[in-house]
Amino acid sequence: MGVFPAARTRQGTGEIVRMSIQELQRKSVEYRKTILKIIHHAHAGHTGGSLSCIDILNVLYNHVMNVSPDTFSDPNHDRYVQSKGHSVEALYTVLADKGFFPVEDLDTMEQYGSHYTGHPTRDIPGIEQNTGALGHGLSVAVGMALAAKMDGRPCRVFTLLGDGELTEGSSWEASMTAAHYKLDNLVVIIDRNKLQITGPTETVVALEPLADKFAAFGYAVQQCDGNDIAALVETFDRVPFEPGKPNLILANTVKGKGISFTENVVAWHHKVPTDDELSRAMAELDRAAAEIEVIA
Repeated sequence: MGVFPAARTRQGTGEIVRMSIQELQRKSVEYRKTILKIIHHAHAGHTGGSLSCIDILNVLYNHVMNVSPDTFSDPNHDRYVQSKGHSVEALYTVLADKGFFPVEDLDTMEQYGSHYTGHPTRDIPGIEQNTGALGHGLSVAVGMALAAKMDGRPCRVFTLLGDGELTEGSSWEASMTAAHYKLDNLVVIIDRNKLQITGPTETVVALEPLADKFAAFGYAVQQCDGNDIAALVETFDRVPFEPGKPNLILANTVKGKGISFTENVVAWHHKVPTDDELSRAMAELDRAAAEIEVIA
């Protein structure tokens, strides 16, 4: 299907636009601020996993995917399924920024009567599939990719899995199916932050050698630093890696990335920052934003 184009459209115009690496880096800082603010306001949320995967979502929605509020009803738009649904704060943040719903809606997250719950649902504009029960998202994405192939549609299907959910057998059943049907329009991304709610993945249920396992299941596998914007852009721009094979990006990330006191700390899987912690985090992110400008 060729190299993926930069296929974002400017809302209301159909014009394709592309963000620079520096613009994407700025976005990641902004997104991290929003994630922390909405979790703090809601008094609930999966902080660590949202911070580890936000750079991936940033590049997907601002560089890779052909999807916007204007194109969402078009059957040819690219699909995104967040299998690790518990990190929904990252997805809400990006969808609000892209104009799928008012940013102010984020203030209602986890409040009584709000559709903005702790896992994605199709009640929210821009969300393709309800997720949350781990191990289901890949199966849904495989079905979407197979349907696109059967219908001859140019759309691609992207899905993000947490490494902890790979102990679910459905992930591997779906992988066999993806390889069997040669779904090179499917891109599976693993948020490989190496931590889950009960501890390190290699202590809970060892996953390594993970790249070799995916290759054995028929994927074309590439690894990259999942918190490095330039590395993510370069990797996504090379998809499909091999015609006739589903694509697997093993994105090596840091849980809680971007905040010194949340990085690689198991307790931040599901933890709400205090007022003081939020203030400290905002100061760190302000410094990170200033460093981007200095480098530029």
